[in-house]
Amino acid sequence: MNVLKLSTQLHKWIALVVGLQVLFWVGGGLVMTAIPIETVRGEHRAAELKPNPLALGRLPALGEIARRAGVAPVQAELHTTPRGPAWTLKPASGEPIIVSALTGRPFGPLSAADASAFAKRAYRGTAEVSGVALLPEAPQETGRTGPLWRVDFADREKTSFYLSPATAEVVTRRSGVWRLFDFFWRLHVMDWNDGEDFNHPLIIITTALTLSIVISGFILLWIRLARDVKVFKASRRAVRPE
Repeated sequence: MNVLKLSTQLHKWIALVVGLQVLFWVGGGLVMTAIPIETVRGEHRAAELKPNPLALGRLPALGEIARRAGVAPVQAELHTTPRGPAWTLKPASGEPIIVSALTGRPFGPLSAADASAFAKRAYRGTAEVSGVALLPEAPQETGRTGPLWRVDFADREKTSFYLSPATAEVVTRRSGVWRLFDFFWRLHVMDWNDGEDFNHPLIIITTALTLSIVISGFILLWIRLARDVKVFKASRRAVRPE
C-alpha cells in the first residue's frame, strides 16, 4: 500500500470517527448564532420594574437587624425586593441569611397565589399563568440550590419564572428556547451532564483528531492536485504534433 493510499484510508477512518461530532459543532454553532442571546435569556419577557426607594431613616440599624436575626455577619447587603426591603447577611461560615430590613426576621411563607401575582408583575406579555409549583430543590437548569417557586406562562416559548421563596424575586428565567440552546450547547462542548466543562479530555482529543483531518486533507489535496497537473502536462505533450 503506497503512502497516498494509506493516508487516504487514515483520513477517511478518522473522519468517520469524529464526523458526527463535527456535525454537532457546526449545527450547534448555527443554532447558537441564529438565536439572539437576549431571547435565550428571556429578557424580552422581563417587565421593567422600578424598585421602591429605600427609606433609610425608617429602617433599624444593621447592628440591630443582626441582633434580631441572631447572625454576626461578615458581609451585609441591603436591597429592595417585591416583598419589601431586605438584608442579606453572610456569616463567617454557612449560607447567607435573608431577613426583612424592617423586622430583622425572615419573611413569612410565600403562597402560590402570591408567587403567581409577583411573577405576573415581573412578566412582559399577555400570556396567562399555566402552572405554579414550589420545588423543594432547584432544578439543574436554574444553576441554583435550595427551594424555588416555578411559575409557568402559556406563551409560545413556554416561559418559566423561578422565584425566591423568601423575597419573591425572579432569580432566573427559562423557556423552550433556552432549553433548545442548552441542548445544542452541551453537544457543542461534549459535556452532557451540565454543560459547564469545555476543557475535558474527550473534547481535546476530538478537536486534535479534527485538526489532523483538516491538515491531512490539505496534504492529500496538494498531492492529488500535483498528480493531476503532472498527468495533464503529460497528456498535452502526448497529443502535441511533431
